[in-house]
This record gives sequence, C-alpha cells and structure tokens, in this order.
Amino acid sequence: MRKSRRIEGLLVAMMFAAPVFAQQVARPPAGGSRFVQPEPIDFNDHNGWIQIFDGKTLNGWDGPSDVWHVEDGAIVGVSSDANPSGTTNIIWRGGEPGNFRLRFEIKLEGTGANGGVQYRSKLVAPQIREIPTDQLAQMSEQQKQRVRKNQELLKKHAKWNLTGYQADFDYNNRYTGQLYEQDSSRGIIAWRGQVVATEPNVKPRLLGTVGVSDELKAFIKPGEWNQFEVIADGHTLTHIVNGHVMAMLVDTDPKYYAALGVLAFEIEGGGDVKISHRNVWLKKLP
Repeated sequence: MRKSRRIEGLLVAMMFAAPVFAQQVARPPAGGSRFVQPEPIDFNDHNGWIQIFDGKTLNGWDGPSDVWHVEDGAIVGVSSDANPSGTTNIIWRGGEPGNFRLRFEIKLEGTGANGGVQYRSKLVAPQIREIPTDQLAQMSEQQKQRVRKNQELLKKHAKWNLTGYQADFDYNNRYTGQLYEQDSSRGIIAWRGQVVATEPNVKPRLLGTVGVSDELKAFIKPGEWNQFEVIADGHTLTHIVNGHVMAMLVDTDPKYYAALGVLAFEIEGGGDVKISHRNVWLKKLP
C-alpha cells in the first residue's frame, strides 16, 4: 500500500512538473526573442529599386508637351480654363511592369485637380460619347461648348488614352487612395478603406476594411507633397499613402484582370490645375 501511494505521488508530481518543464524548454534564450518587430518605414530606402525619372528631363516619358514639363525636379502637368488638358496622361516608355512596387511623391494644386497613377494599363481609342439630341436641347450654350471642347481634347490626346487600374488622387480627397479602373465599366472598384475581391460573373465583394474612409483621409495632406506607394503582386493590388494602407483589391475576374501594362501619371479637372510628381522609383517583384 505504501509503495502504491509513493507511485501515485510521483505520478501527480510529474503531471504538475510537465507543463513547467515544457515552458522552460520553449522559452527563448536569454537576451533574444523569436518575435522581432519589423524595421520602421523608410520611404527613401532605394535598395533594389530603379529611378525611372531623372529629375531633370522627360527622357523615357511620353505625353502632350503642352500639358507636361519638368519643373523643380518634378514631372508637372498643368491645365486651365484657357488651355484645358482634358483627361490625359504622361506614359513611362521603359516597359510594361507586371509585379512591382512603385514609389513617388505627388502634390496637387487647384481645387479641381484630379490625378493619380495608371498601372498595368493599355492604350485604347478614346470613347467619344455622342450626346442625345434631347439632352443637348436642355443644355446651356456654355455646357455645349464644354462638351465639344472635351471631345476635341479626347481626339487631340488619343495617342495617350489609357484603360486600366488607377491609384486615384484628388485635391479634395474624396477619392484619394481608392482603386479606380479608367475607361472601364467597372469604374470605382475598391473605395478608400476597403479590401475588395472580384470574381467572374458576380458583383465585387467586400472582404474587409483597413480603416474608416474619413479617418484615413486625415493622413492625406492637401496642397502638399504626399508619399504614394502602389504594390502590384499577382492578383493583389495595394495602395499606400503616407504610410497608411488606403485600399486593396484581389482581382480574379479574367474579363478585366491585367497581369502587366504601362505606367502613367494622369491629369484632369477644371480651373487652374497643377499636378507634380517627384522621386519616382520602381522595384520589380518576382
């Protein structure tokens, strides 16, 4: 009986000792940890990146010369009521990146300014939409002149007309950070703050959120330089502004999905508009 009790006591002691022993074995060595925080954001880290704008000339870039020029180390697009640009682009002619990270700084001036970066895009003929006669009859002469001018500009800048993914940026920050598809029936796919998935023959589906749109808007600086990064990796597209994820898309709809295409900066908007881009770097991913 006494021997049996000794065995029972030993078993109980082992039961209580086992978890303690396991914790001791699992504990990392003193002075170290297997959980390591990532390095802080460094927008100026260019290791493995290539600079695709030299800061002095438009070598390697192609856009209408009456809209685009270099000023103070930036690619600058301008538009005004007297000399409107319409919706047009300046295209990087250095290739058609597929998987990549793109970093640049952008500044918009003028309350009507609207721009952003086209990526994985392709050249298409502009869509000249005819206004029905009954709608024309209801327009003022000023509105009719604006429609005619926009159609003329589309034809004039047809060489640079694109369709494809756009990381949007506007002065009023209504759309900044969202994923928009230019010249496409899909239009806005992922609004600011959203993670969206697309599949064949169904409407885009919200997967989750990365924040509240108005709260994310607070990180965007109107009329100042903003840091923008676009990551295109397979079917996943991510937009980051000033270190904050603004929108993500997982695009698996073969009707629209683009695996590669051209990069370009866009300009549009009414009134006096100036959009500047500097420190443009590209890093190709596997």
